[in-house]
Amino acid sequence: MRTTTPLRRALTTVTATAAVVLTATGSAVAVPVSGTAAAPHATARSLSALHPVVELAAARLATADLVAAAKWGTDSPIDDPAREQQVLDNVAAQAQQLGADPDEIRVIFRDQIEANKTVQRGLFQRWTDHPDQAPTTKPDLSVVRQEINRVTSALVEALAGTADDRGAVACRPELLLAALQVHHEDHLDALHTRALARALRSVCES
Repeated sequence: MRTTTPLRRALTTVTATAAVVLTATGSAVAVPVSGTAAAPHATARSLSALHPVVELAAARLATADLVAAAKWGTDSPIDDPAREQQVLDNVAAQAQQLGADPDEIRVIFRDQIEANKTVQRGLFQRWTDHPDQAPTTKPDLSVVRQEINRVTSALVEALAGTADDRGAVACRPELLLAALQVHHEDHLDALHTRALARALRSVCES
């Protein structure tokens, strides 16, 4: 069984100004903040091989804003079981071609889908409460889905390429380090931070 509470708690409480994370050895590492001389990308990538996985998960989450804007004010539901099943079948097939465990990839992408819907629901609620913040234009959903498919394919490749890292004892602290760094790099708000934690729930193998 995968333990997820520590990661979710850390991600939902981290701020965009600073964070202290633990490496696999248990030593504290300060994540650089805006205005410091350190290079955040170099720091993250030098310490965590999982940084590309988290980057791609965050990139996939960013498309949820466009999906929500496309669906807002229409009859299109947030939940789309047929589309979700298609995504899961496609990533499983790609994983098998890459020599990765298709069932494992399915589980991880179920989390990606749920995280995406977390953002959509959050935005719908925000726009309902604050109509002045609601989108005034609608992206072409078919075009948005092309971008989702591109990021999805890249994420499957990243997951397949980090199977050993994801199965290692150090996976969770390294994943947390990468997540904190991406949070800082992308300036994620509370909604997207919470969704990113949801997306990463099953990345580390039990």
